[in-house]
Amino acid sequence: MIPPSNHLPDQQSALSRIVFITLAAVLAAVTALVFAWYFAMRPVTLKIAVGPVGSDDFKLVQALTQAFAQSHAVRLRQIGTDGAAASARALAEGKVDLAIVRGDQSWPRNAQAVATLRKNVVVLWAPSKAMIRKGRKHAGAVVSKISQLAGRRVGIIDRSPADAALLKVILRQYSIDPAKVELVQFSVSEANEAIRSRRADAWLTAGPVNSKITASAIAASAIDGGRPTFLAIDSAEAIAQDNPVYESEEIPAGAFGGSPDRPGEAIKTIGFSHHIAVRKSLSENTVAAFTRSLFAVRQQLMAEFPLAAKIETPDTDKDAVIPVHPGAAAFVDGEEKSFLDRYSDYIWWSLMGLSAMGSVGAWFAGHLRPNRRAATSHMRERLLDMMASARRTDSGEELDQIQRDADSVLRDTLRAFESGAINDTALTAFNIALEQLHAAVGARRAELSPPPGLQRLATPIRAAGNG
Repeated sequence: MIPPSNHLPDQQSALSRIVFITLAAVLAAVTALVFAWYFAMRPVTLKIAVGPVGSDDFKLVQALTQAFAQSHAVRLRQIGTDGAAASARALAEGKVDLAIVRGDQSWPRNAQAVATLRKNVVVLWAPSKAMIRKGRKHAGAVVSKISQLAGRRVGIIDRSPADAALLKVILRQYSIDPAKVELVQFSVSEANEAIRSRRADAWLTAGPVNSKITASAIAASAIDGGRPTFLAIDSAEAIAQDNPVYESEEIPAGAFGGSPDRPGEAIKTIGFSHHIAVRKSLSENTVAAFTRSLFAVRQQLMAEFPLAAKIETPDTDKDAVIPVHPGAAAFVDGEEKSFLDRYSDYIWWSLMGLSAMGSVGAWFAGHLRPNRRAATSHMRERLLDMMASARRTDSGEELDQIQRDADSVLRDTLRAFESGAINDTALTAFNIALEQLHAAVGARRAELSPPPGLQRLATPIRAAGNG
């Protein structure tokens, strides 16, 4: 008796598992790509520090925050501080992602520039003669140049320590010991009253050329038709050379209004910038998206916030004093990467992985098909062996077992045909072998069990032979 074979069903089960695993791997890879695309394109919220609260910078960033709410890539969350120095500290401590930082202050080590928010100029002037303080050593003498500030009191409009440090830089350039100049700082809200009260011999402000604060303070210095005297910083180039955070600038005639013009002619001075700084650790893609959105919304804000027109692209030179973030540089230089550029490597490797998995699956399938075809051939050979056994056997029970084995082989062969393991030609050959087996079994049964009439006839013949 020949035992039935389970080799073919096992191979069908193995192939099914391979197909399932391959499809699962492909589905997992596609799902990973979809999630990667979603996380790459979802809006990113960045915290930006700016101060003091209520200042023009604060109001501008507030407008930017509202405009960015319509952006698909970046959102802003505004964090109020006491000023640029406090904003820089918040950025250095990692509490925010962006900050409005003054260029001539200590630059955070973990920060790079994204854009220039505005450029500022230093304005030094002395009030009209009618407003000279009385009871002082120099009473009645109007300050007309910086070298005359020794022994005088200079009022600084803003309580920022950076403005006092800036004035000291100017004084040293003119060989004036800062200790010999009395520095007094006033808040913006109390500045005009201090000017009218003649509480200083000269005044200093630092801000944009079109600053309303500066224009208002200069107007307060000119009463009864008097004209304030503007102090030119003729050594601006030398100061900028020694202190790269400063630049040589020029204040145009009539920049602060009035009649006659204030100043009456262009004067030299030094300037510095306020920057939008960002953490170095932010991704290039995020910073590029922020920079792109910033210069896109700038246009729509200019009508309501003229300060928005002052926003400029950063210096992308490698030797720039303020280092620029690679993401901002990519936008400015027109080298910003598209989605495909950024993720082409990941997509390529994913496709390569899918291709490899498909190749492995095809290899296994191809490896199993020959085995299955061999198994089918083996089944055919088993039928032939069964046929030979059927012709030799003398047992009806063994013929029954051969028939049962043939039914099992037929069942496995039909399954293989349905799964595509064998073709029509192979199935035809199998059917011929199966028919021959059935014929052999039937013939052998007939030999082992002759018809009843033939058995009765055989008995007298044997008897006659005996007689």
